[in-house]
Amino acid sequence: MNKEKGRSLTTTKEKQYIYEERGLSPKDVMQRAQRVDNDEFYTRYEDIEKELSMYNKSVWKNKVVFCNCDDAVDDDERHTSAFSLYFIQNFNGLGLKKLICTHYSGVVDLFNQGAKGYIFTKDGFREFKEYPDGYNGSFDHPLSLKILKEETDIVCTNPPFSRAIDYWETVIKSGKTFLIISNITNPITPAFIPYFKDNLVWAGYNRIDHFLSPKKELVEAAGHWYTNIAIKNRPKYKHLKIIPLKEIPEKHKRYDDSKKLVVDNCYIPNDYKKPFAVSARPILNGLLEKGYKIIQDTQYFPYKNGKKCFGRVLVQKI
Repeated sequence: MNKEKGRSLTTTKEKQYIYEERGLSPKDVMQRAQRVDNDEFYTRYEDIEKELSMYNKSVWKNKVVFCNCDDAVDDDERHTSAFSLYFIQNFNGLGLKKLICTHYSGVVDLFNQGAKGYIFTKDGFREFKEYPDGYNGSFDHPLSLKILKEETDIVCTNPPFSRAIDYWETVIKSGKTFLIISNITNPITPAFIPYFKDNLVWAGYNRIDHFLSPKKELVEAAGHWYTNIAIKNRPKYKHLKIIPLKEIPEKHKRYDDSKKLVVDNCYIPNDYKKPFAVSARPILNGLLEKGYKIIQDTQYFPYKNGKKCFGRVLVQKI
């Protein structure tokens, strides 16, 4: 039930195959998300619970969690962000030290909390709200940045897709631990590729296939969890098909006009020394944890017979 500005991508099964197997151009997802500012969506409680249950409780013990993207809190759960609700309900079970949540005073009031931004704090049994003068609740408001810098241990939220570039820069530069939702194509999107290349962020355990509209209607999504929390025994490793190049089916490997190898369907050559192009899916499945690295900060577009193909990234065996 968290605010997310931007368009959630609706796909058919046929399109979804293309997204996953062949890589999705940022023009098909990111630009749509960035140019639509009035679509507001909620993150579902079950998606938060599913992801956070994958991490050892020691990650959260004695930590201050900051939910800083319109994570409103109300006596009525219908008007409470799913992130806030999850951490309030599991405060003792996770052993949290403190929970801080902000309400954003944007154009659309998702949680019927009024036009004034506020800060909710749960410190043990104490729960209270503060309404600082001039505070709008935005993640980049000076007061929000102060909380991030001086009080926060872990950030957990769903930032607006339309401001994802600014949000990632803010959180990653803070040096704080984070677990956030963002676009599924980020690993092959120019603004985010350097973070994956430099091992500053990696995929969480799960993708996000649905959000809820303000009318509580299910809307198909193109999201994924991202984090800098260590991932152990990633279940999606099993989707990576790391085998000799000659064993990769011909329909899932080809050379582009510049003689770069391009592979699909999570096939990865384990005996190929040169750079080769992959879609976002292998990165999301943990390829960079299996002895491979991204070799350049920019997106790579293969050309076949002069025709531009889906954007990818170049990786190489270490």
